[in-house]
Amino acid sequence: MTSGGALTELVGDDCRVPCVDGTERRYVNLDSAASTAALPAAARAVAEFLPTYSSVHRGAGYKSRRSTEAYEHARHTALEFARGGAGDVAIICRNTTEAINHLAYRLGLEPDDVVLTTVVEHHANLLPWGRLCRRRYVECATDGTFDVADVVAAIGTPPTPRVLAVTGASNVTGWMPDIEAIAEAAHHHGVPVVLDAAQLAPHRAIPSSVDYVAFSGHKMYGPFGAGALAGPAETFRHGDPFLAGGGAVDLVDLDEVVWTAPPEREEAGSPNVVGAVGMAAAIDELGRIGWPAIVAHERQLARRLRRGLAAIDGVRVVGPPLDTDTLAIATFSVEGAHHALVAARLSAEWGIGVRHGCFCAHPYITRLLGISPEEIERYRTALRGGDHRAMPGAVRASCGISTSAEDVDALLSAVTAIARSAAEGEPPPVAYEQNPATGDFWPVADVPGWRPDDKGTGASCAVG
Repeated sequence: MTSGGALTELVGDDCRVPCVDGTERRYVNLDSAASTAALPAAARAVAEFLPTYSSVHRGAGYKSRRSTEAYEHARHTALEFARGGAGDVAIICRNTTEAINHLAYRLGLEPDDVVLTTVVEHHANLLPWGRLCRRRYVECATDGTFDVADVVAAIGTPPTPRVLAVTGASNVTGWMPDIEAIAEAAHHHGVPVVLDAAQLAPHRAIPSSVDYVAFSGHKMYGPFGAGALAGPAETFRHGDPFLAGGGAVDLVDLDEVVWTAPPEREEAGSPNVVGAVGMAAAIDELGRIGWPAIVAHERQLARRLRRGLAAIDGVRVVGPPLDTDTLAIATFSVEGAHHALVAARLSAEWGIGVRHGCFCAHPYITRLLGISPEEIERYRTALRGGDHRAMPGAVRASCGISTSAEDVDALLSAVTAIARSAAEGEPPPVAYEQNPATGDFWPVADVPGWRPDDKGTGASCAVG
């Protein structure tokens, strides 16, 4: 890697996309916090595996034996990746969301139990707990951070929480809580720690002191639909699994079932073997690149991205102070420009991919943006009527291992132009129409890729 260059290439880095001026530009992918492109090593591993793909765990054929071997190797790789952080068993899931739902069910929570979590969390680490028991929240300051002392105070409030569920890194601001200190405090009070490592895993090593870890392959360059939950096997040894079906049992009759041992106990149905193979290959490749190189690259981009945006007139970057060590993520707003319009213009005019909206972290973004309860109620009323046009939100740019300084500078140049035009009241080079049902904007254009028929189908980018 040269100074400011990409750390490595990903599949699709050379992709060119149409813009509304009729030209094609190299796609600038600044949406890694949502899903990453594939590492070539992961794509190769999947391609090499597919000729021997078959069912696992229950076939005597050669391909079935080879597939089982590959799947169990992937499990071992996932466990070793998380072992610094958790347990002696890894359960292959679809993603972090499914992993946390698995765990929430298997902890045997009662309605009066309390799970301690924080307002910084992704919905995946909020909603599963609320279906089963009470939640207590660690609040954040206006910059979106909290201290270890805030967690200690929340733990010490009776009744003692059954578990602490906390993110390793915010998917909105890139801020990383001091997980080691938080886990030490929780364990001092006998509270186990669940780490949502979805955003952290591709950027930093898993902290060593947590009890359970959940992460997703699609965020760590193995985007084939597999993730993992790692933790103590004892948690899953007794009781009904989250999913019931074939593969999770030793014996079934019409009135009784004998469940098999973990981890198979938690993996009913035919698993995503291809996804597991891709995830394992991505983990291996991250290990080959090494955390020192990944972290150095990340910090260089984070400084350039966050400070560059904050220096643009009319742009507000939310989150901790600029000298804070964060992931290379920046969430921002442009004065006088709707967040969905900013994202649409970046895509249609510059070929830059970002995300906008609330990033599946509604409680957190409302605090970062300073939205009052009265405003939230007005938005809620509009949403119930099917109108998403005024939905609050911001724009998020996020980097990965193939992001370069040139990519960041392309964003800064484009945002500068958008902020300037907004400040001066200048219209975009083409008109944009907003869809009330989604809140998204679409250019009024007659060029390939941006004609009305090119919209396709799907939900709002901002839904989450």
